[in-house]
Amino acid sequence: MANEHIEFAGDYNLSSIVLHNHQNQGVLSTTKGIDIKALVVEFNIYESMFSTALVGSLVVNDTLNLIANLPIQGTERVSFKLSTPGAHQASHIVDCTDESGHPMHIYKLTNRVQANDNTQQYTLHFCSRELYRSLRTKVSQSYSGRMDQMVLSIFGDENYLDSRKQLNYQRTRNQDKIVIPNLEPFQAIKMLCKRALADDSNSAGFFFFETTKGFHFRSFESFCVDSRGNPRPVKGVFRYNQVNMSDSNLSNKMKFDYESVESYSFVENFHDVLANTALGTYGHRVITHNIFNKSYREDDYHYHSHFSDTKHTDGPNPAIVNTPVDFDDKTISDYPESKVTLIPTTQYAHGEDTGNYGIDVEQDGKLYGQLEAQENQVLSGTKLVMTVKGQSLMQVGDVIQFDLISVENKVNSGGALDPQYSGRYVITKIRHRVVDASYKQVFECVKDSVARDFQSDRIRTFPGKQPKNKKGYSQDINQYDDIATTGAKKGYSFGL
Repeated sequence: MANEHIEFAGDYNLSSIVLHNHQNQGVLSTTKGIDIKALVVEFNIYESMFSTALVGSLVVNDTLNLIANLPIQGTERVSFKLSTPGAHQASHIVDCTDESGHPMHIYKLTNRVQANDNTQQYTLHFCSRELYRSLRTKVSQSYSGRMDQMVLSIFGDENYLDSRKQLNYQRTRNQDKIVIPNLEPFQAIKMLCKRALADDSNSAGFFFFETTKGFHFRSFESFCVDSRGNPRPVKGVFRYNQVNMSDSNLSNKMKFDYESVESYSFVENFHDVLANTALGTYGHRVITHNIFNKSYREDDYHYHSHFSDTKHTDGPNPAIVNTPVDFDDKTISDYPESKVTLIPTTQYAHGEDTGNYGIDVEQDGKLYGQLEAQENQVLSGTKLVMTVKGQSLMQVGDVIQFDLISVENKVNSGGALDPQYSGRYVITKIRHRVVDASYKQVFECVKDSVARDFQSDRIRTFPGKQPKNKKGYSQDINQYDDIATTGAKKGYSFGL
């Protein structure tokens, strides 16, 4: 029976891990599957905003020779239910049981070694049914209407993805006629993600992914704010405490432990400025070639001018300051030729006077530059990885609060928070990890803005700017050769 009370931070309920073979029989051929929980030494589930399906792994110490006796050959299912004690809502439980209709599917066995005379160890890899389904079917059909309705159709069509899970979607403001050219369902949906425009914001582009609670088809902005533009409430507050506190010093030890971060690191402490310059995150010139009327149009994306067009994790505070970066007194956003892209577009491709996004063709260049920049801000922005006690209610897309105490302020100002890198983050990846009696989660989180705006004196002169020395910036190397030759004849030498 599941435990209803949390005994310690990281406590969990996982009553069984049942492996079903192709005949749904156990080792004795009389049971409905076999419970291998006692053989599992490590259990992992991985969910990601950048992955269309769930995957996971089981590290097994096999004393029953399941590989031969079950047998295991790659078409098995595994069912389990993972939850934090006391969790009753479906949205707080990882339910991959046969009863829910969503067991996982084994697809690979790796790292098989002989631990001792009676035990072999190996790793079983599993994935959700939809990943298999996407590989086995192809979408070859035309669609008309809103982008979100097209995704819903592919998602539930029995000839395509045929998913029975919950899909959390955001309505799109654009509609179009689109032909899916014999693509896997996941590929078709990804293509629609590139064209989707949210109906309640100015953002461009959607994400499609699976969490332990279902699928999502949404813009990144929708994770930061609700449909009215208000910040979404945080799902959890976490902080790193360097000093272990005794039970006597805490009024609520359980709450303290759940909010404590065991370890953290900033994989990227701010945007990789060099890479993002090349990717067009700050400045991007998009040239659209209209095939219908044989015209060209240039649209420049400017990071600082367009940043406030959409909502962000921590408010309208850009992640990089708007000050000069070179002798020409230009800011990092003032170089649209950092990336130049030529894209084709046309009207009347399917009888409608619209462009690539199902709206005015003149908007194609602007939207493309905006989409690229917004994706880069998520993929290459401030990235935080931290390990915490496991809570089964957490999923990718949740907003959390991370309180990072400034190192220099620990003594001087009573633990003031870091002015930029504390604040709100969106979880983009979660690793659910159960080992022995402990349930932990590894979060990868991002933010596309900073908690407090960077202060700048706004001086429009690049520091250290000096007038050019016309004689000192170029030199004919033949002159050095002549000088060296003359000097050698006179009996002295010098290095170049």
